[in-house]
Amino acid sequence: MSSLEIYLAILVMAVVNYFTRVFPFIFFIKKEPPLYIIFIEKYFPPVIMMILIVYTLKDIDFKIYPYGFKELLGICVTAFLHLSIKNYLISIFGGTIFYMALVQYL
Repeated sequence: MSSLEIYLAILVMAVVNYFTRVFPFIFFIKKEPPLYIIFIEKYFPPVIMMILIVYTLKDIDFKIYPYGFKELLGICVTAFLHLSIKNYLISIFGGTIFYMALVQYL
């Protein structure tokens, strides 16, 4: 690829990225957002949490040592963080860091 093509690709990516950031402010600034947007805003984080839990447990064989202990403990820590702090981002990152520490050191 030539330098011009690389710069054009970067420009296109920057414009698209900017548009995706500005889009909600352009269309929803003057009025209340549609009901489906409010629904997504309300229920999307718990759905993501459930997807992460299912993904974590899908390949675990609970008949073989350590019987899914690390994964279940990571889920419990994530649930505890969320119930005590009520912040999805902190819960997800805190639980992931805890789980990765378990995987590396146990």
